[in-house]
Amino acid sequence: MKVGTEAFAPLYVTLGRMVFGTAVLAGVLLARRERLPRERRVWGHLAVAGFFLNALPFSLFAYAELTISSTLAGICNATSPLWGMVLAVVAVSEDRPNRQRVAGLGLGFIGVLIVLGAWQGFSGQDPAGTVMALIASFSYAVGWLYVRRTLTGTGHSHLSMSGAQLLLGTLQLAVVTPVFAPAPDSLPVLPLLSVIALGALGTGVAFLVQYGLVAEVGPTTAMMVTYFVPVIATAAGVAILGERLSWNTPVGALVVLAGAALTQSPPRRKRTRRQPA
Repeated sequence: MKVGTEAFAPLYVTLGRMVFGTAVLAGVLLARRERLPRERRVWGHLAVAGFFLNALPFSLFAYAELTISSTLAGICNATSPLWGMVLAVVAVSEDRPNRQRVAGLGLGFIGVLIVLGAWQGFSGQDPAGTVMALIASFSYAVGWLYVRRTLTGTGHSHLSMSGAQLLLGTLQLAVVTPVFAPAPDSLPVLPLLSVIALGALGTGVAFLVQYGLVAEVGPTTAMMVTYFVPVIATAAGVAILGERLSWNTPVGALVVLAGAALTQSPPRRKRTRRQPA
């Protein structure tokens, strides 16, 4: 997103991301000869999911990163599981967290703060950009909880559901983007390649995997993937861009992994006393 917004308006970065993500899933659908859902009810729910999981948060993050650091954006993104935990309690869903999972989520977030070196402070950050990033993170939590409650057990494959959702999100952005953003007058190679990679890998492949995770372990635990984003981004920066590796990165990564493992551990079952005959 950072590289893409250097040449394109944020909405066009988001639209391009959606187009290339949809293209990847469309190609896989054709290769496997799978069909998109046909029920109107499913398409209606997918339109809502496409808005909360794609069109809205992708656009907000793209705009937010114009004025805030990637460090702060990463921390805001990592709050998704915490928003999800709050929503799970409010919505009284079957995915309500127990003490063990709450501890794991909290430990994971502490690990993210360690990786990003939060104690260094965020002076000079834009409040509006921070709010946009937090709203985007909250939108992810709303979207995945909505998917779990409305689209689980439809009988359609994760590939079919992901493809339809991205298609609907792309159509929503295709209507809005030309109205609110100036069209690019050129296509620089590096920003264009960044948008293609963001769409094909960070959207198409990622959402195909995420649908399976939500169905298997629930939205709160599935959103733990946002804790790994800053860890992987830091590792890629060191390996590819030659960025400096400080002590807090590997230490924080271990804390993140410990938190993730804690959320996956099965809770202890309460012993039941036998009633005397």
